[in-house]
Amino acid sequence: MRSLNLDQLRALLEVVERGSFSAAARRLNLTQPAISLQIRELERRFGVQLIERLGKQAHATVPGQALVEAARRIFHECEDADAAMRRFCNGWIGHVRVSTTLSAMTYRLPPILRRLRLDYPGVELVVTNAPTPKSVEGILQNKIDLALVNLPVEDKQLKITQLCAESMVAIFPPNTQDVPEEVTRDYVARHALLLEQPSSSAYPLVLGWLAGQTSSRPPMPLGTIEALKSAVASDLGMAIVPEVAVAQHMSDFIVRTLQPPLTRKLALIEHRNKPNEPALDIVRSALLALRTVETIEPATDKKRLKKPGQRRARGGRAHIKPGMGPSTRQ
Repeated sequence: MRSLNLDQLRALLEVVERGSFSAAARRLNLTQPAISLQIRELERRFGVQLIERLGKQAHATVPGQALVEAARRIFHECEDADAAMRRFCNGWIGHVRVSTTLSAMTYRLPPILRRLRLDYPGVELVVTNAPTPKSVEGILQNKIDLALVNLPVEDKQLKITQLCAESMVAIFPPNTQDVPEEVTRDYVARHALLLEQPSSSAYPLVLGWLAGQTSSRPPMPLGTIEALKSAVASDLGMAIVPEVAVAQHMSDFIVRTLQPPLTRKLALIEHRNKPNEPALDIVRSALLALRTVETIEPATDKKRLKKPGQRRARGGRAHIKPGMGPSTRQ
């Protein structure tokens, strides 16, 4: 069977939508006989009547209406194809799928996404929220390209780049009395503790920090960090959250450091064998801006002799050069 003629389908669509051959001809800049010929050729092809006239009005028959609906779907797909090709002509760079923890999406990613949108409008970026195990699964199955996760993550197929350590802090309702400057595990065990949902990385982290403490009441899983903050502000208890989550809202809570300290590490992961592409490289570089620039304390040079009357200089602080960050675990 010969391929469908799109010009004939367009003529049929215009005749049905405008209700006349003459109106369709004016719309398509053709003569009325040319439109009539295209409709007749379609009818010969399928062996059915597609248009019937009632007075001066042209209407689709039952098979004609079925073909009109199919034609609309075909033209919609044609428009999608045109749009896809136009992206390549209008500076389209590529498509990147990023998965991220909810806390990173909420507190760390917005300025990075804003810069990407402004500086690289040709990068089509899709960002989704997922817990770390789901992100790892997505990377391994090639359903996502890059992921922000909380360590530990172990898989030989992954390239893992540590970005920054997030300090965890205790937050209390603003009217809480006599909260010490540093909050210990024993102190937390005597209070109503609210936790993130069990599927979060913070849930086992906090419970591990509290291991061995006998609590007056079991911790209450409540959901997301924002839910915890709202519950604490409503005087339902205290919570342990990443410091970045309350950095802009210190006046809303009593915020205290933990003793011993508790941290979690944010990392960027990708498949070790993922082919590099321009868009992927752009987004990866933007996310690597989250890396903490650390300082190194060099050892004192014991071979250096001090001059008479002069103290030996103590080791100074050596700053990592721009572009260097924590080592990449592979």
